[in-house]
Amino acid sequence: MSQRSTEADVCVGIIANPVSARDIRRVVVNAGSLQIAERVSIVLRLLTTLRALGVPRVLVMPDKAGIRALLNRHLRRDQPESGGLPAVEFLDMDVTSTVEDTFEAARRMRAAGVRALIVLGGDGTHRAVVRECSDVPIAGLSTGTNNAFPELREPTLVAMAVALHATGRIAADEALAWNKVLDVSIGERRRDIALVDAVISTERCIGARALWKTQQLSAAYLTFADPSCIGLSAIGALLQPVGRRDPHGLAVTLAPDEAARKLAVRAPIAPGLLAEVPVAGWEPMPPGRAFEVRHAGGIVALDGERELPFEPGERVQLTLRPNAFPTVDVTRCLQLAAQRGLFHCSLGNH
Repeated sequence: MSQRSTEADVCVGIIANPVSARDIRRVVVNAGSLQIAERVSIVLRLLTTLRALGVPRVLVMPDKAGIRALLNRHLRRDQPESGGLPAVEFLDMDVTSTVEDTFEAARRMRAAGVRALIVLGGDGTHRAVVRECSDVPIAGLSTGTNNAFPELREPTLVAMAVALHATGRIAADEALAWNKVLDVSIGERRRDIALVDAVISTERCIGARALWKTQQLSAAYLTFADPSCIGLSAIGALLQPVGRRDPHGLAVTLAPDEAARKLAVRAPIAPGLLAEVPVAGWEPMPPGRAFEVRHAGGIVALDGERELPFEPGERVQLTLRPNAFPTVDVTRCLQLAAQRGLFHCSLGNH
């Protein structure tokens, strides 16, 4: 176990996407949406837990949707029963109410030396954070539409694990888990990543970014495929499950043409939406091997959102990269803390 950090040096970042879970998929399938008040409640639970376990300072991404205003209202109140709150600093940055806010906040928090980043959002929000600071450990909280990457947990438990790592009570080699990504390249200049899935659509227009129709999909490339997850990765999960820590991924060829169809799966591609998806075949994706897309133009959707259009003749490649970024392993941190008595109190503190 590492030596505990000096408290003054410990800082954690919080990026809360104020508009996650509000894309068109939620309208189409009548799914619920997490309100601003509940997002603020989550942040407050994070803050009180972090302070109770020795984190004195927290950086927060600003917004114009109401999180900052409501959170400031709570911060101005005296909450002696909570044991106090850390010093909360909103980043001094222009707010655009686009994904650029997440990119900018992640860069600034990395530069400020945060020990970990707690992210509230779906797959797309987490992808944006990882793209900008893949060397900073993140802890995800599921508040989006498709939440294959961030797991559904009580924020208090996530904050406990983050504090254990940030303060040095549990060393990085025990507290962190390493994750795969898909490196996506189009031609020589355009590069991006996907945390869960990169899906090839024969559509030629991005339109509404969220992807929920399967009729024009031709292939899906997956870092992991968990049958208990919602989203396009569920297609592969019902064919050949692949774990987050498995060394390989999965490549699935879909069959919009009836002649190529070998079977079909009924997959939960969005909350409340089971889609019948025709499949032509599938195979493991070993790390480092480039899979080439052979289509005369279309769009690459990254983690459920249309992102990268490509034209006929452009070379599209997808490669699985292991050990790409660390996450705080909440379960392992809490198990180790229990085994080592890290939450035991002295008799004078009861």
